Amino acid sequence: MKLKLCSVAGAALLLSACATHADWLVTKASRADGVVALSYERNEFQRPDMSEQQAIQLAEQKCKNWGYRAAEPFGSQSTECLSRRGFGNCGSRRVTVEFQCTGSPGQQ
Repeated sequence: MKLKLCSVAGAALLLSACATHADWLVTKASRADGVVALSYERNEFQRPDMSEQQAIQLAEQKCKNWGYRAAEPFGSQSTECLSRRGFGNCGSRRVTVEFQCTGSPGQQ
């Protein structure tokens, strides 16, 4: 009985930790500084399958709209806890990656 209960609980945990879909969203942008920040949110059990290429394309599109040529990632990401659960665990997180627009606006 206990083995069956443990098996069911283990399967539920594995299924809840499966990869999920999430989209990158522009969460901060400064035309003057040529900086674009993209973020996605996830809970503690989700492992979103995020496309780095999709993030680069979104940042480049924003930069091109401002007249820049392209965008490059700064090279790191930050994680912010949005809600706490018991024992100090983070229930929901926002992951952010910042990009620098490259090429002076108006120059081709």
